[in-house]
Amino acid sequence: MAEVTEQITKTLEQLKQQRDELQVQLHLAKADVKDEWARLESQWDEIKPKLEAVREEVGKTAESVGAALGLAIDELKKGYERLRGRL
Repeated sequence: MAEVTEQITKTLEQLKQQRDELQVQLHLAKADVKDEWARLESQWDEIKPKLEAVREEVGKTAESVGAALGLAIDELKKGYERLRGRL
């Protein structure tokens, strides 16, 4: 269970780092990239509290992390990678 908590913490930190780096570069971006950023920010706002809640509850329900949350994380990561490629 500690591994799951550690993995969630690591994922959250990686996403935050990517987000922060992209935010710095965003002021130079084109309008279409800004639209993509707005979409990703919406996903970030939705997923961050869920990740934090799962991290807090992992000791109780490690098996219920869920595929849906994993898919949301993957989609956010891919979106950040797409955006980075466009900058």
